[in-house]
Amino acid sequence: MRADVQRADAGALACALDSLAARFGNRLVRSQAVREQHAHTLSWLPRQPPDGVVFAQNTTDIQDVVRICARHKVPVIPYGTGTSLEGQVNAPAGGICIDMRDMNRLIAVHADDLDCVIEPGITRKTLNELLRDQGLFFPIDPGADASIGGMAATRASGTNAVRYGTMRDNVVAMKVVRADGAIVNTASRAKKSSAGYDLTRLFVGSEGTLGVIAELTIRLHGIPETIAAASCSFPTVDAACRATIMAIQTGIPLARIELLDEVQIKASNAYSKLSLPETTLLLLEFHGSDAEVAAQSERFGEIARDCGGGNFEWTTKAEDRTRLWQARHDAYWAARGIRPGTESVTTDVCVPISRLAECVTETQRDLRESRLVSPIVGHVGDGNFHTILLCDMTDADELRRAEGFLHRLVERAQAMDGTCTGEHGIGQGKQDYLKGELGPGAIETMRMLKRALDPDNIFNPGKILPPE
Repeated sequence: MRADVQRADAGALACALDSLAARFGNRLVRSQAVREQHAHTLSWLPRQPPDGVVFAQNTTDIQDVVRICARHKVPVIPYGTGTSLEGQVNAPAGGICIDMRDMNRLIAVHADDLDCVIEPGITRKTLNELLRDQGLFFPIDPGADASIGGMAATRASGTNAVRYGTMRDNVVAMKVVRADGAIVNTASRAKKSSAGYDLTRLFVGSEGTLGVIAELTIRLHGIPETIAAASCSFPTVDAACRATIMAIQTGIPLARIELLDEVQIKASNAYSKLSLPETTLLLLEFHGSDAEVAAQSERFGEIARDCGGGNFEWTTKAEDRTRLWQARHDAYWAARGIRPGTESVTTDVCVPISRLAECVTETQRDLRESRLVSPIVGHVGDGNFHTILLCDMTDADELRRAEGFLHRLVERAQAMDGTCTGEHGIGQGKQDYLKGELGPGAIETMRMLKRALDPDNIFNPGKILPPE
């Protein structure tokens, strides 16, 4: 356990649990299985379960949990669907997890304003199913069917970010429960405002360390008239990245552009029953009218050929598009099939797109020299890529090599004016890299904010900020 994370006093915890049981009855669950489930992590970080789980049904429930826990100085850990990758849902100091699964309502849709109001537990797939009949959709797609509240808390993005931005760009306003149980309204629904501090952006990406998100207003977009998906193989990562940069510089409004290296393509072909060329591949998507999509596709095809690309194919058929993109969304499970019996460690970094080819190429060389297996997939349009490291957890030498690789991966990205994480967040896994990336002044400013908003350190302690 980190030195600056201490468990709540046993007596205080017992009093808090008694008060929560009186308030919530069987919606407070303390079984070992449920507690372990709420410490779920898709990394090699150890599971650290909470002492109890409350299934909240409304904002008042959240407020009451926070007030009871604040009274006894017991930690509070918000939980959406548990798809975060850097230990954000772990409870290193114990405490109470607030599960948002029952807070999953679409409260209001303002079609003329292209926004809607939702509860934090609704997932992106459910939301888009509810919006489809109105010709609207929410574009942020991190791959997993994550909760929107969790996506806001980790500042998620994903495959559509090159056109539609990240959660930072798509959250209009929030209601957040403070450490004293009061509600903070971060903004109005106006499309722009210069009224006071930008509290919305403060809480987006705060990973539950400053407050608990109870409601969100988010931006929507009209479902495009036509959607085309395309694939194009390239001889090298450098060639694929040059094509991407040229496409962006010439103004092609790419909706998605994803890079898969040859290791990932082999895995995806086997898992998804595809016959893609086993070399560097770009998967793309274009949105617009029939004429716009055709023009965008043809223009990218020309750029791809100029950069040495081949086998450029595009389609507007829904079943073909779904099959192609399902392969991308199944990349994690496909990668797991390369080395059965191993565990996967998924991480990400992000660099300026002008440095992406260099960063990916050096990473591939590092993997070979370290005798490690890891497919690489990337949101090439914004310089973000992921490694899916497959490790034998019983092999101490392999684990040592893997840890060294992960450290070098972050250092490499930061040396290229990049970041230790483009969309996974800091959580527990990447705290040590913050000072080197942002400097001590930024870290101390974050500490000041944390102390001001959460003086007793009850909100998701042990996350983001490195030990003092």
